[in-house]
Amino acid sequence: MDTAACELARISGTGASARQKLDKTLLEQIAAGDRLAMQVLFQRHNVRVYRFVLRLVGNPAIAEEIVGDVFLNVWQHAASFQSRCEVTTWLLTIARHKAISLLRRHSEAQLTDAIADIAHDPGPNPETIMEQEDRRKLMRGFLAQLSPLHREVLDLVYYHEKSIEEVAQIVEAPVGTVKTRMFYARNHLAKLIRAAGGI
Repeated sequence: MDTAACELARISGTGASARQKLDKTLLEQIAAGDRLAMQVLFQRHNVRVYRFVLRLVGNPAIAEEIVGDVFLNVWQHAASFQSRCEVTTWLLTIARHKAISLLRRHSEAQLTDAIADIAHDPGPNPETIMEQEDRRKLMRGFLAQLSPLHREVLDLVYYHEKSIEEVAQIVEAPVGTVKTRMFYARNHLAKLIRAAGGI
């Protein structure tokens, strides 16, 4: 059995610390040239990275290209990972840099308003499912009305479950700036929801 597979079998806990430990172990093995460890890391995180990038660039083909670049970067620079942050934070930071760099190269000043579909948890009947989808569409519409900076911090905190400190690392801004963006983003979102009569 390969080293990554052994480690995967050894770490059977589902808690956040077990997942973080597995990710860091995988990166160590990738740094040593373990291709299976690279495959495991990719399988664990490619969808998360893709959804994050898609929200930034709004183009599925470009998002897929960037995801490929992100994991190629991981393969080439796994040894440079510093365990002060989570592996997911590192991956999203790389992804954000690549997305913004690509947008700049294409002279696109604004992040797009596209918001990736959120995997839904089907309700007990079709009516509930339709109601949930309607609410998601409304929420995507509200989020699209926020500035790109406000939309970005909400996405990282609520969809990627990052702490304010991790968001600050990813967007390369002071913690106070991120807190201010979150405050204004939530206020603006609440006003939009109230003006629409709620969701």
